[in-house]
Amino acid sequence: MKPVLLFACGNLSRGDDALGPLLLDFVAAHLPFDTVELLTDFQLQIEHALDLQGRSLVLFADASVNSAGNINFRELTAQRDTSYSTHVMSPAAVLSVYQDIFHSPPPPSFLLSIKAERMELGEGLSESAQLHLQSAVTLVTKLLNNQQLDAWRNCAADFLVAS
Repeated sequence: MKPVLLFACGNLSRGDDALGPLLLDFVAAHLPFDTVELLTDFQLQIEHALDLQGRSLVLFADASVNSAGNINFRELTAQRDTSYSTHVMSPAAVLSVYQDIFHSPPPPSFLLSIKAERMELGEGLSESAQLHLQSAVTLVTKLLNNQQLDAWRNCAADFLVAS
């Protein structure tokens, strides 16, 4: 089990929804870290709580039409929300399920939201999404080069100040 999990959600066939998986593709091709496990799925589900077990850091990456900036990075807390009992779950709800299953806090987890515009079936990646992906690559490279909780928290704090 690798200590850091980078989990991307998205669908390569749905335009900008491909941002998460494309980020993972970049990491797999360009960043040779033997401490990072890469997982991807179309959406988060209750079973993904099991993937968090034994991790020291978790990064969820996903496209978002609601992202305030080109990218947004923040620390997550376990929280039951409206997605808790649905087919598609939020990262915070997955952390809550982890807490319920293992009766212990989930590993420190963060969410990287990448600004998306179009997510229609059969569309390609928009020009703006390509630029946002480059920003995400820069951030993830920085994070993976310093796999320390304090460094990730400082980075998340910088995003809060910039918002």
